[in-house]
Amino acid sequence: ITCPGVLLKDKQELYLSVFVLGQYKKTQCVPAVFPLFFQEKLVFEKAFANIVDPGDLVKLLEFDTAVFELIQLIPPVGKVLATYEENTRDFLFPDPKLTHGHRGLEREILMKRSPFFT
Repeated sequence: ITCPGVLLKDKQELYLSVFVLGQYKKTQCVPAVFPLFFQEKLVFEKAFANIVDPGDLVKLLEFDTAVFELIQLIPPVGKVLATYEENTRDFLFPDPKLTHGHRGLEREILMKRSPFFT
């Protein structure tokens, strides 16, 4: 995660929380120095037992929301510094871009700054 020109006032560690397909996971904590590097893979698995038509799965994914939060461990519960929300279908299967790259392996998203992140 990059945030050019920003130094964090609080030095407590940060982590990325991810909520997708009804499941919540979080990364390991990293030092409070940009750029932040999360060197891990989060795996989400879900079986859709009653879905037969792929179109129905697409509709279901459109109604699910993928939520990402950058959280700093400031007591008592931590502060959300930035968030990103998108329907799960668009997050998992983004529209093709006019740039080169490894589709699906690297992604750029713009997180929305929270009022706590000055």
